[in-house]
Amino acid sequence: MIASNYAFSKIIEALAISGVVAFAATPLSIRLAHIIGVIDKPKDGRRMHKAPTPRFGGMAIFLGSMAALIIPAGMNDKIKIAMLGGILMYCLGVADDILNIKPITKFIGQVMTASIVYALGVRITFISNYFGSKVVDANANLILSEGTAYLITVLWIVGITNAVNLMDGLDGLAAGSVAIMSLSLAYVAYIHGVRIGSMPVCIALVAVAGGCLGFLPYNFSPAKTFMGDGGALYLGYMIAILSVISPLKQATVVGALVPMLTLAVPIFDTLLAMLRRTLKHESIMNADKGHLHHHLMAAGFGQRRSVLIMYGIVGIMGVASVLISRDLYKDAFFLGMIALLYLCIIVVPRRPKKNIKNIITQDVDEIEKETFVEYLNYERSRRKKEREEKREEIEKHDSGKTRKKN
Repeated sequence: MIASNYAFSKIIEALAISGVVAFAATPLSIRLAHIIGVIDKPKDGRRMHKAPTPRFGGMAIFLGSMAALIIPAGMNDKIKIAMLGGILMYCLGVADDILNIKPITKFIGQVMTASIVYALGVRITFISNYFGSKVVDANANLILSEGTAYLITVLWIVGITNAVNLMDGLDGLAAGSVAIMSLSLAYVAYIHGVRIGSMPVCIALVAVAGGCLGFLPYNFSPAKTFMGDGGALYLGYMIAILSVISPLKQATVVGALVPMLTLAVPIFDTLLAMLRRTLKHESIMNADKGHLHHHLMAAGFGQRRSVLIMYGIVGIMGVASVLISRDLYKDAFFLGMIALLYLCIIVVPRRPKKNIKNIITQDVDEIEKETFVEYLNYERSRRKKEREEKREEIEKHDSGKTRKKN
């Protein structure tokens, strides 16, 4: 009980430190962005903002979470390795913000960072043994070979890092979503912490969430600043690496589903983007306007409501991951189906195309045009109705005057 209370106090301490530091550092990051010229200008149709906006806010998230991670209760060897990788990934993102490096160069840097943390001992070494392999450990988990473990670890870290980066398309979307995902994983680590020793991971996740929450008041629509690639790559990396470090996968044979469910929305969006670009015979690294938040915007929800809708779906999957960790599989399944239904509603247009390929590769600009045409038609009918009502009132008024004269 005493140990639990001590851990809870450290969690609150980490949340407070990261939140306060990030909140205080964000105005400084805005000033620094103007000094070094890191300003995001709306130079193409993908961008949702209309005015030049500083994009160096990732510095505040980085400083806030790193300040909280220095708490001794969260500083085991693997957390230190995660922090080292976080510094490298943040520096890579900052280099992209300032120098606008090529996508392939950024990808190589991500692989190198993931390789370094793998070499230092943070890795996925086993998965749940669904196929009855003989190479298992005491918990009946399938032991991976060195090469396979390396590929899966690097793929997970780089994949989640870029998935979160792709979410950074609307004001407050990435910061708020990562806060929800981090708190969901932190709660899972907390409820199993005493039994499997995941309290350091819990504290680290709370520190990441606190950094996002401290930054969010400046980033929510209308945003005063963006996190930039420095913040997006750092957040994606941290949530990926901390889910690898967590010993939760030892608690249940399907425990590996917990981080996958928690991160289901960015994973779904990334896989859909890769499929969409492949079907259109484009490079998977090409940017487009086919992401989930673009569909919501095209449907006319606006930035704030679109972001809140995404928060809700991310939250549903976070709760599902908590239920999975407590072996409540049926409850988690139904929640997952609800979230999947909402995702399908977002992706499938109101006027579905003839086949699934056309739905996946649809041009969001067409949806925007359809929505705009519908709005114009509505305005025309509304104004016509107003004119008719006004004409009827005038006619009634004139007829009343005629009766009085007679």
